[in-house]
Amino acid sequence: MIAVASMKLRILAACAALATLSAGQAFADDGITAKLAAPVGEKTRFIAGGAMFYCEGDTCVALTPTSRTFATATCKAIADRVGAVVAFSGRKALDDAKLADCNEKALAKAGASALAGK
Repeated sequence: MIAVASMKLRILAACAALATLSAGQAFADDGITAKLAAPVGEKTRFIAGGAMFYCEGDTCVALTPTSRTFATATCKAIADRVGAVVAFSGRKALDDAKLADCNEKALAKAGASALAGK
């Protein structure tokens, strides 16, 4: 009797694991990507727009975005954290005007840093 219950629990756990992996693949198709003007120095992760972004090289990705992740405010948070964003996209992309707005603070910050270094 115990062996049967144990086997049922193992089967349920395997089904749950498979469902989680399948759901992860579905969400990956709906991810949000921020292409950076310059690569990050090391792998970085942070939360912006309610989603965890993973940055490596010149790309930051949120594989499981929320309904509020694809927004100019999220782009601004990324730019403030890791530098200017040259493209911000998911199912659609931010237009040039919204990208300029996204980068305004990051570019001002970079300009101030460059002036301070001279």
